[in-house]
Amino acid sequence: MDAVRVSALRERLTGTGWLEAVGGFAGALRRSVDRRGAGALLLVGTEAYEPWHLAAHLEDEAAWSAVPRLAPTLLRHAPPAAAPAHLAHGLRRLAEAGRGATVLVVAPGAAGAPLLERVQDARRQGATVLALEGADPTTPAGPTDLADRAGLADLAGLAHERLAVGTAAEEPFDLAQHLVSAAAGRPVGRRSALDRLADLAGRLTSPPAFTRW
Repeated sequence: MDAVRVSALRERLTGTGWLEAVGGFAGALRRSVDRRGAGALLLVGTEAYEPWHLAAHLEDEAAWSAVPRLAPTLLRHAPPAAAPAHLAHGLRRLAEAGRGATVLVVAPGAAGAPLLERVQDARRQGATVLALEGADPTTPAGPTDLADRAGLADLAGLAHERLAVGTAAEEPFDLAQHLVSAAAGRPVGRRSALDRLADLAGRLTSPPAFTRW
């Protein structure tokens, strides 16, 4: 995305309230990882979607903002045996997510019962759960049939903070991830969501600080 598109996006979203919603969600993420006693940030997607780009952007923001705990541990549903160490973490890691940990679930589609079960376990152990969903925010998200039969809450019910992108924002799901990571790297209350969006133009047109993703 280039600076011209970001500028046009800024104008289109001004006054819609969507940028403020993104800023609020990002602020919750920043506070969760930056609070006293905070543990690891565990980033997990669905079986069909791994949030590689968000992992890379959060790692960049961790370096730029000097908030090391913004750098996530990416959890994968089926990491191959030959995966490098930072890409070899499976869902089992959620079982170790106790009090102080932050679990960020990125789900453009249905989360699925296995993931919901692990996230529910992490929440019961005291982890803070945040959800970035592709669901339409005007339509309550419901559990899948398997999750319903297992007595699991849906992702919206498990999350302490939730940002549903859907069609109301009329923006692609990957853009929401860019905005969340950029806003999370800024101290809460220092700059407006519009200012953070302007910064995003420069971030997206400059080379990343890390390329291991």
